[in-house]
Amino acid sequence: MTRETGEAAPGVRRRMPHARRREQLLTAATGEFGRRGYHLTQMEHVAAAAQVSKALLYQHFASKEELFAEVTESIVTDLTGRLSEAVLAQHDSGEGIRAMVRVLFDYATEEPDSWPLVIRHLDKPEDGPGLRELRELRDRLGTAFADLLLRRRRADPALSPTALAVNERRARLLVPLMYGSMLSMVSWWLEHPDTGREDAEQMAYEFIWLGLDRLRSGERMPAQDR
Repeated sequence: MTRETGEAAPGVRRRMPHARRREQLLTAATGEFGRRGYHLTQMEHVAAAAQVSKALLYQHFASKEELFAEVTESIVTDLTGRLSEAVLAQHDSGEGIRAMVRVLFDYATEEPDSWPLVIRHLDKPEDGPGLRELRELRDRLGTAFADLLLRRRRADPALSPTALAVNERRARLLVPLMYGSMLSMVSWWLEHPDTGREDAEQMAYEFIWLGLDRLRSGERMPAQDR
């Protein structure tokens, strides 16, 4: 660094501040874990993507497990916060579902490196740092869906405890169908940019809400067709 200008002298590489370097490494890691998956991603992949040495990467993260755990913690915190804020702002069940759809489209659009990681690992059966947190995110998403479905039912004083128990059980069965269809719809839309986002969002909402409405009203397939 020259005394006159305070800038780095020619040919001298300026060291990146610790916090900024860590953020850069986490960004690179998010992209690699999303593309390759946790098990196929190695520390050298992350180092190469960040254009640093593997030794420097290990100065910030002691292991791949620690790195993945920090990446997923950031994703889970961000997405959980967005979903909670959006759903809590809605008093109507249908609008709550619409808000969740909108949040997922927003997240996939604004966080293109994080979205593939979520899709790839959300239903993985393996345990370990980060993977457990992603499964907990899936469970929280499912709980939010079930709560929206049951909001009106739970407030109905005419509903017997037996009928409410039947509704609770049915809601739990519907949860994986709902969030699975929403995640698939968002991923499909990302691969088909010629489809307008508004149309894709509306179709996702209608598919979930209108189908659920028929189930909630008691409509069932004839026994021979089940």
